[in-house]
Amino acid sequence: MTGIGIIGTSSISERFAEAVAVVEGVEVTRVASRDAERARAFADTIGAPHTAVGLADLLAADDVDAVYLASPNALHAEQIREAVDAGIPVFVEKPAVLSAGEWDAAVSHARERGVVLLEAMRSGYDPGLETVRGLLPRLGTLRRVSFRYEKRSARYDHVLAGEQTNIFDPALGGSALRDLGVYPLHALVRLFGAPRSIDGVRVGIASGTDGLGSALAAYDGFVADIAWSKITDTSLPSELQGEDASLSIDAIDAPRRLTLTPRDGEVEVVEVEAPSNPMVGEVERFRDAVAGADIAEDQHLTGLTLTLVDELLRSDTA
Repeated sequence: MTGIGIIGTSSISERFAEAVAVVEGVEVTRVASRDAERARAFADTIGAPHTAVGLADLLAADDVDAVYLASPNALHAEQIREAVDAGIPVFVEKPAVLSAGEWDAAVSHARERGVVLLEAMRSGYDPGLETVRGLLPRLGTLRRVSFRYEKRSARYDHVLAGEQTNIFDPALGGSALRDLGVYPLHALVRLFGAPRSIDGVRVGIASGTDGLGSALAAYDGFVADIAWSKITDTSLPSELQGEDASLSIDAIDAPRRLTLTPRDGEVEVVEVEAPSNPMVGEVERFRDAVAGADIAEDQHLTGLTLTLVDELLRSDTA
């Protein structure tokens, strides 16, 4: 049994703990926070038996075999380094770090030390995305990919009120691109590899980061448009357009209802069976990585996604 220590006491950590509870071979043994009372309160919430004060205390605990990092984005790189130096496998919430260069350095360091390092990109291990992959041949020659993730955050109200909040704070690595844009970008590179080029426009908000944006990527024979937002909502699906059929995807981060519309023929709806908690697949992958599964391709895809993020962060801001 692999005992996992959690850094971070937000809702994402709670959902992670719920996923761990249904995956064989892993358990949450300890929760860490700089505030001992907060750590204890969160541990009680998720049923973890022990707590730690800070990362160093967590890494020294004899019941912690691996760590899950759900701290602010800007802290990830240093926390990864500390855990790797302690010989502790690391599962780090997306975005793993703030740039492709930081990721390459972290991966090299982990490999030198023989320590597992995996990004918690749940959409990459979701059965829905593999169902999409299986339907691609039925589309014929692919011509357009339209992937989007646009969901207004309740914390945007804090920004509108003149307050700062972690997910919109550039000092902590917060941005809509890093928080939600990575989902369609990761799906893009997981399904089709790296584009020849990508360019985009981001809309800035008062906190000093982007609230939404769009990008256009070029591939051989088709184009991909990507949209992300944390300040608006949408009812539009993601879509793949081929010369023989189109495929509508209800949610690119967790595809559950896929609608195949042939150019000549009847519409077909594919319902995807998946765990109720979309983080189960990624937890299983981390468990297998700790057990020795080869994650070189996983790390490569994280690097490709972060490379696209780097390029879009250099794009114009409206």
